[in-house]
Formats: sequence, C-alpha cells, structure tokens
Amino acid sequence: MPNKPEPWLDLCNVEAWLGHRPVLKDLSLELLPRQSATVLGPNGAGKSSLVKLIDRSLYPIVRPDSHCKLFGSSTVNLWHLRQRLGVVSSELEQRLDRRITCHELVVSSFFGSMRLGRDQVPSSTQRDQTDAVLAQLRLEHVAQRPYGELSDGQRRRLLIARALVHHPEVLLLDEPSRALDLKAAHQLMALLRELITAGTTVVQVTHRVDTIVPEMQRILFLNDGRITGDGCPREMLTSARLSELFDTPLRVVEAQGFHQVLPA
Repeated sequence: MPNKPEPWLDLCNVEAWLGHRPVLKDLSLELLPRQSATVLGPNGAGKSSLVKLIDRSLYPIVRPDSHCKLFGSSTVNLWHLRQRLGVVSSELEQRLDRRITCHELVVSSFFGSMRLGRDQVPSSTQRDQTDAVLAQLRLEHVAQRPYGELSDGQRRRLLIARALVHHPEVLLLDEPSRALDLKAAHQLMALLRELITAGTTVVQVTHRVDTIVPEMQRILFLNDGRITGDGCPREMLTSARLSELFDTPLRVVEAQGFHQVLPA
C-alpha cells in the first residue's frame, strides 16, 4: 500500500483561549494534501477560532501532551506560511480600505500587506500573476475599480484571488458564503468546484450545509471547540447526524451531490 501523505495540518490535544474562555478544547485533527474538506458546525462552535489557530492569529496553550504542526513543523515562519496557505476570512474583509483598486489589493498580497507601500514595487512576473488570477476568477473587468464599488459576491471572489495569487498549497475559507445572495452563493460554489477539480486543496469552515459542494471529500463536525464527527459526505450529511449537530430536528434532501436541510 502507498505511504500515507504527511498532513499539512496536525493538531493533537490542542487547547486555545480567547480572553477568559476556552474556544478550542483537546482538539485533535489531521488534514491531508489534496483532500478538500468542510468543517461544519453551529454558530459559536469554534470554527473561526480554528481558522485563527491555523493562520497563527491565535496561539495554542503549550502542554507536554499536545502539538500543533503546520506543514510538518511546530515552529512557523509567518512569511513562509503565507506562501503556502491562502486564507479568506471576514476579519480580513473588514480591515480593507474600500478605496484601494482591485489590482493593487491582489498584487499587494506578495508583500503581505493590504496595499502597496512606497518601497513595494511589484515585478513584472507578480503583475502578470495578478492579471492571470483576476482573469481566472472572471474579475479582469474590475481590476482598476475601487474595492468598495464591488458587489458582495465580487468582493468575496477578489479575496479568493488575493489568496490564490502566489499559488498556495491550501486555500482556507472562513464562512465564504456569508452575506451572499443566492446568485453570488451559487457563483462561489461553482468557483470552488472548479478549484477543487483543478487540484487545489480547499478547506471550508461554515455553518451552511447547502453550500457544501459535491467535490468535498471529507466532512468534519465541530461543536463546543471539539471535533465531534469525521467522515465522508454520505456518512456525515444525514438527517440524524445533522439533527444532533445543530440540536434541532432536521430532514436532509440530497440532489446531485448537494444537500438541502429542512425542518423535520
């Protein structure tokens, strides 16, 4: 049998706190390269805290029986991490200057900044990569428009373009369909299907079952800061399992690999 690939994320008995309360508790989890996954859970389950732990804006409690490894190392160089991991989060969206052009927002990702500083001059290769990713996400026509003029759906795709421009190994999305209307949500799901099919490792953190695309290979349940379920979509996205996760009677309707959740 072929050797199991080394996980890009390896958490063992991880505990993390925000202020005076624990948000992740004895969390153990491995995520593998080329294995796209959805972390699903109700509001307040610890989903955004998990994203912060992965992108190192939240640090775990150091304990002898725990470890937190990213790409095989417990010691993380943030600059190197940002080359290997593309992150789209609501916090990033809230910090952006609405006047910045879309092209500058994406190309500034090469420098780890929100906009280009006086001494930050993109190379021709970096500009070409920016043009290419904007075209890939069908945003080339808004490249010179201010970020604040875009629709919610265009903004979300632009942040994905910013995360993808340096060709990371993993794309991590925190509630990517948040505040999107039906058309924009469907466009986002179509984009995720394209990315996964093309070989991008996508990890989505969400509370919405209806935005889980059929290409997702693994579903993990997160509740009260712990992983409470782990398996393939067929095993996990059932009426009984989701009713337990969300603590309310639910009925799941499946069609062409998508799942709709209705009251039982």
